[in-house]
Amino acid sequence: MGHYVLNRILRWIPSVFLILLVVYALVFFGAGDPIKLIFLKAPGDVAYDEARIEAIREAAGLNRPFLIQFGDYMLHILKGDFGNSLVSGRSVNEMIKAAVPVTFSLGLAAIAIIAVIGTILGAIAALNQNRWIDNLIVGFAQFTWGIPVFVAGPLIIVFLVLVLKMDVPFGWAGLFSPKVIVPLIVMGLNPMAIIIRQARAGVLEVLSEDYIRTARSKGLPTKTLVFRHILRPVLTPVVSQTGLLVIGALNNSILIEKVFGLPGLGWLTENAITRSDYPVILAIVFIFSFVVMTSNLLVDISYPLLDPRAASKKKGED
Repeated sequence: MGHYVLNRILRWIPSVFLILLVVYALVFFGAGDPIKLIFLKAPGDVAYDEARIEAIREAAGLNRPFLIQFGDYMLHILKGDFGNSLVSGRSVNEMIKAAVPVTFSLGLAAIAIIAVIGTILGAIAALNQNRWIDNLIVGFAQFTWGIPVFVAGPLIIVFLVLVLKMDVPFGWAGLFSPKVIVPLIVMGLNPMAIIIRQARAGVLEVLSEDYIRTARSKGLPTKTLVFRHILRPVLTPVVSQTGLLVIGALNNSILIEKVFGLPGLGWLTENAITRSDYPVILAIVFIFSFVVMTSNLLVDISYPLLDPRAASKKKGED
């Protein structure tokens, strides 16, 4: 077990470094001069002064060679310093610190709801295979899977406002505020279909095992059968989708936070890209990469806990 975890961690560290290197190279070589872009996007009364631009570039250290800039940036990251915004001059750390609680609390709540409800619906569908409730749940999963977030968000808002005559609250007032109900629904509809299908397929596979048929023939109650013999092996394929759920939550946060006025990392990302604020973009890329790869690492580590055979199989593949 220790060797298994250590192997995953040793793979994880260089992967984060490589992602930062690629993103930094794209910003350095392909995105254009950030100082000039900021001046070009500034209001018309701001004078375009080449000497002033060069002075700002030198003060920010942007006129140095690529490897020197990247090495300096990595040293600052190791110290926990993401630098200052090129647009506002504010500390990127402070901007991230204010936005992280919004995105992470919303994302974790959405993932928990998706995993729990999706697993329950998938199990119910499998235990009632080919009955009306199975067809209803599978149909719901297929319907929600076909609706992307950028379509589901506006449609739900239109439905609530025009059909149900409800006031849709916007903004952020904490995770337990009614304002987050609609964003959670929008964030959870599409990925829940994956969990429903995985859970249903997992339960059907377990139900075909000999020990399950033996337990049923002995008159074991369905409730005991589900919680003692079915749930644990079914959780393995469900947990394997957690990494994808995290990626989806982070990607969807950009649109959802913009639409519903939530001041999280998604909203900050959209503003940073629009304003060519590269230090903020790099910091968010680092955080998103760190979270996604950490979630994948935790998923890998959880395999032996749910199914010891998974660890030995993966060890053999390595």
